[in-house]
Amino acid sequence: MKQVIIATQNLGKAKDFEALFRPFGYEVLTLRDIAEDIDVEETGSTFEENAILKAETVAKLLNTAVIADDSGLEIDALGGEPGVYSARYAGGEKSDSANIDKVLEKMKGIPEEKRHARFRCVLAIAVPGKETKVFSGTCEGYIIEERIGENGFGYDPIFWVPSEGRTLAEMQPQEKAAISHRGNAMREMQQSLSKLLNGSEE
Repeated sequence: MKQVIIATQNLGKAKDFEALFRPFGYEVLTLRDIAEDIDVEETGSTFEENAILKAETVAKLLNTAVIADDSGLEIDALGGEPGVYSARYAGGEKSDSANIDKVLEKMKGIPEEKRHARFRCVLAIAVPGKETKVFSGTCEGYIIEERIGENGFGYDPIFWVPSEGRTLAEMQPQEKAAISHRGNAMREMQQSLSKLLNGSEE
């Protein structure tokens, strides 16, 4: 089976990528599998900057093709927060529960029609000696007032997808992959995937 390296230590993201890549015949390897000591500091001010930074840094260190993503939640009523700070929105160590608590607290009193939000994902594929390619995708929805569902990770339990009538955390991995921001970015990348990973695209 072909392999693809994802520049992440996040187990939740790893599961998402496994669901996305399996239909294309790729085995997903993460930094936990091959280089657990690599941890790229996300110093960019946009999802695109962070994705490129992670992909290019790890590709250079490992001298192979690498895919990185940066993604997060954008809430209109909060001026786009938490945005690039989604993983550490509550400060300190990454904590999904604390991040959700902070969002729910800041959203108190905001009516349903003004709770619109989206997940945004930017994927970068870095190949040594080649120009880094970038792809993006979004998933539109609403922030609900309490957690529903046990699947997924991050803000999934409070992100309601109107077209599905449930939260992302109520979906199985393949169901989520079919409509998620990461899945949409992946489908945008799909046509270039084989050439890019094989280093054959000019």
